[in-house]
Amino acid sequence: MRSFYITGNMPLKWRIGGATSRGRDLPCPIAIGNCNIRQKKYVFHDKIERTVIVWIHSGKNECTDGGIKMILSVSRRTDIPNYYSDWFYNRIKEGFVYVRNPMNAHQISRISLSPEVVDCIVFWTKNPANMLARLEELREYPYYFQFTLTGYGKNVEPGLPDKRREVIPTFQRLSEKIGIQRVVWRYDPIFLNAQYTCEYHLKAFEEIAGSLEGCTRKVVISFVDLYAKTQRNMAGLQLRSLSDEEMLCLAGELVEIAQRYGMEVESCAESIDLGSVGVRHGSCIDKRRIEEIIGCKLIADKDKNQRTECGCFESVEIGTYNTCGNGCKYCYANFSDERVREGRSAYDANAPLLCGSVGAEDKITERKVKSLKDIQLSLFDL
Repeated sequence: MRSFYITGNMPLKWRIGGATSRGRDLPCPIAIGNCNIRQKKYVFHDKIERTVIVWIHSGKNECTDGGIKMILSVSRRTDIPNYYSDWFYNRIKEGFVYVRNPMNAHQISRISLSPEVVDCIVFWTKNPANMLARLEELREYPYYFQFTLTGYGKNVEPGLPDKRREVIPTFQRLSEKIGIQRVVWRYDPIFLNAQYTCEYHLKAFEEIAGSLEGCTRKVVISFVDLYAKTQRNMAGLQLRSLSDEEMLCLAGELVEIAQRYGMEVESCAESIDLGSVGVRHGSCIDKRRIEEIIGCKLIADKDKNQRTECGCFESVEIGTYNTCGNGCKYCYANFSDERVREGRSAYDANAPLLCGSVGAEDKITERKVKSLKDIQLSLFDL
């Protein structure tokens, strides 16, 4: 059995790879979303009759119930799975979330979280242990996790529990629950100083990779970007810069280790081309991965709100800056310890806003999002 999409105005007779085929309906139409599904029999140029599934699309860029679909980012700005999982599950139950515009404090977007309007959820976390017992509540949503797990100690990632005793076993349990396709390991950002040398990273990477063998197929690496606030936070670590040659050499050795444990390596928002050592440019909001998970092609543009080097596709972000308790020294989303304490003190698991409340001067607007699903012809191995 094969399946493919076909627009409603497409003729019954067309050419596929040089073969002419003509189909006839079988009496089993099913309506799903804005598509009608019919089994059809086709006779191909090799004279063999095959039954395929045809999705005949209405041609509108929306679902039949009027909903619009999106990819949800949870979250680049804070570790929601670690610290705010109760809030997130409550938002899923309520069916909507408020997000304050970080560039306009009185502008709040109301975003529907109905499964009818969410294409996929991308989680970002360093420790999703608090989510694991309730993952069944996400059964109606496609999703995957970006799970950061490095070899840094408490002087760099002070808010995290012991990696060997707690974080690695959490990664393993998560993968067992949801499958290796939906868990991506991130070993980033990489920086060097007197303590965290190339040799240290190679040893830590191999130990973690060995522990995660069979739990994921992909690991993402990047080299630290020293924004003004990260330079301030990391001043005491006395970082040293890496030359392009050092990056290439270290990346190449990481690739060799990863391959031994059944993993491929991708980079995140790197300007340097690491392709010569086996690292391709990747994306965290990964169009290909999402298509595999949801079983549907996407028409997605690059996220214009991210850096030039970033390969991510457009998404809707629901996190809040200055609320992450991990305390990572390299973090760009926490401006200061004082701001984080202030932000976290406003947390209410039942509030529609993460770590905040609606004020008298705030304006709430329904967020308009667009479908990323490809509504035109897509052939799958016909």
